Amino acid sequence: MNMIRKRTGRDGRDLSWPEQPEPLPIPLYDNHTHLEFEDGTEVLDPETSLAKAEAVGVRGVVQVGTDLETSRWGAAFAAQDERVLAAVALHPNEAPRLAEAGLLSEHLSEIARLAAQPRVRAIGETGLDFFRTGEEGRDAQIESFEAHIDIAKSHGLALQIHDRDAHEAVVQTLLRVGAPERTVFHCFSGDAEFAKLCAENGWYLSFAGTVTFKNAPALREALTVTPASRMLVETDAPFLTPEPHRGRPNAPYLMPNTVRRMAEVLETDLEALCVRLAQNTENVYGEWENDEPGA
Repeated sequence: MNMIRKRTGRDGRDLSWPEQPEPLPIPLYDNHTHLEFEDGTEVLDPETSLAKAEAVGVRGVVQVGTDLETSRWGAAFAAQDERVLAAVALHPNEAPRLAEAGLLSEHLSEIARLAAQPRVRAIGETGLDFFRTGEEGRDAQIESFEAHIDIAKSHGLALQIHDRDAHEAVVQTLLRVGAPERTVFHCFSGDAEFAKLCAENGWYLSFAGTVTFKNAPALREALTVTPASRMLVETDAPFLTPEPHRGRPNAPYLMPNTVRRMAEVLETDLEALCVRLAQNTENVYGEWENDEPGA
């Protein structure tokens, strides 16, 4: 597959690709990545990226859309590569722009059409982002979020939530309209109390490279109170590269760095953690080798 986006904000970064980490003892999955992006001094095409990931024990990925172009791209990629499942959605920051142009309803209808494809296993990333969108755009974000929730429930799919500076509003929306059976907080960014609240509602918490950052003790505390049955892991590549390579290009092959740090924080056996994370991921999205969603 040809890549369709180039990552911005490249000036001043170390754009060399980090070395391959030690393989994980048990294969697992990256449940949120963006393979459509080019980054780094050398282009790491999606097929090569997946091969590098397999070599270190990352056996499959969920390719996540943020607009119609990336959602269509991801659905097409998943249809031709059994290592890939797709999530389709309009990012919350897209919603105000589409609403202003009178296109939100039309684009949501296309997301619903894509959701019917067998290897589309999630609606995401959707949610609320009050960091980049002001008060004037919040109604459109909430309208879009509620529509995505309805699509996920209608198709029996998981929901991947983007939640930035909007914890309370996201929870209120989920409780008001009813969360899908399998709801995932992508790149979980809350504290321990928020983690407990999510777990009490049966929602999944997906931890990214941020859990390895030196300035993220609250996130590591949140990890320690997350039930093992509600724990997932992701890269959000090409963003959020885990330590010790923070700031450099990210890809699914670097996920072992995050998983090993999680095992350290949890004071648990790495092999047992890998087994748990792999099973949780299949519980949410289904098996990669067939066309049935999770249960």
